[in-house]
Amino acid sequence: MSCLDSQEIAQIENLQQQAVSLLLYQSVLKNPVCEAFLELLQSLSENNGSRLECIRAYSNWFRKIANTNISWQEYLISQIIRDDNPFSRQIQQIELTNIPTALIKAAKHDLQILQSLYKFSGEQISQWVQKAAQLEESPVVWSIQTQAKNPIYEKLRNLKNWADAIEALAAQYHNFGTGLFAESIAFEWRDGQLSAIAHPDPVQLTELVGYEFQRHSLIKNTEFLLAGYPSLHVLLYGSRGTGKSSLVKALLNQYSQHYLRLIEVPKSDLKDLPLIVGKLRNLPQKFIIFVDDLSFEEDDDIFKALKVVLEGNLTARPPNVVVYATSNRRHLIREFFNDRPRPKDSDEVHNWDTVQEKLSFSDRFGLTLTFEPADQNTYLNIVRHLAKQAGINLNLEDLDAQALKWATRHNGRSGRTARQFVDFLRADLATSQTE
Repeated sequence: MSCLDSQEIAQIENLQQQAVSLLLYQSVLKNPVCEAFLELLQSLSENNGSRLECIRAYSNWFRKIANTNISWQEYLISQIIRDDNPFSRQIQQIELTNIPTALIKAAKHDLQILQSLYKFSGEQISQWVQKAAQLEESPVVWSIQTQAKNPIYEKLRNLKNWADAIEALAAQYHNFGTGLFAESIAFEWRDGQLSAIAHPDPVQLTELVGYEFQRHSLIKNTEFLLAGYPSLHVLLYGSRGTGKSSLVKALLNQYSQHYLRLIEVPKSDLKDLPLIVGKLRNLPQKFIIFVDDLSFEEDDDIFKALKVVLEGNLTARPPNVVVYATSNRRHLIREFFNDRPRPKDSDEVHNWDTVQEKLSFSDRFGLTLTFEPADQNTYLNIVRHLAKQAGINLNLEDLDAQALKWATRHNGRSGRTARQFVDFLRADLATSQTE
């Protein structure tokens, strides 16, 4: 029999009852950590439950909350501020004063319930398990000191009644959004689904040198997007290894704190572009849809979906979305000599119109930035810049000589080759010093 007294049992059962009475925030508790917590409450509330079952439930919850590396309280708050529900969804688009009264009351109701769950610390739960399982010592308490940067954490910690946090929470949802877009900055679309990229490329703008005009133009266009002004779709065209993709990724790292997000879409899924853009409309974040190494075959119809996004249709273009594409080709659709007009034997009456449509497709981007192959001076400037950042102390003459030799033996002069050379040189110097 459980050694929890009737008052403690009633307290636990009340928590269970409140958890199932959530109106809007049910999904806060539908994750492995919170589900394990509810299973633990169930094992504690059953007077005739097995002692081993109670211990097992606590171990399961402990392992799952330990994987988050934050406290139970902060984990619960993190789920609240990311939750996608009717209230958090509507408040991103309209002011709090225009939200239906019933929706606000439901949100306040749920916040008070979630506050009840928040109040039970790891120490309290451990003590309950000790008594219920009749252990000589209480189980190890999950406790960790974390410093959440978001001010909403501090506000909820100090409020006696979480219902009073409705305005602050509304501002949080309105400014930062919910769900995946509040959790991560980089995403990929594959097979009809959007998923977060756990470890985005950390490249920074300060690491990139050369192509100053192209970089300045792309930064300015991105800042227009972030400021809410009309921005252009951009084609970054040029030789391989010139840093086109790195520049786009560096923009994300530079401006992610200004609500910029990046969604990479492979060529095979470009047919979904109108669907993706529709999902992003009216969200508070700004989005770059990134298409790397863009080109189309002769009979490829996927470009039609991209054409709709670039040129628009009856539906207005959302102001928070732009397409940035890279390509090694100025004309994105392959043209063959057989495509040239053949008045006598062509099966198509207006064959030249078709050819022109193919060749002018890149013109549908509002801005085309050309990245010319790096000459020797540009290549060496990139090498020197990266070597300085890497802390490589070689005299300039030796550095240049090794860099030129590397380019000759490997992939030619380019920003990518410069990065590969500096990475190799740094590792080589480090290992030689330890020998």
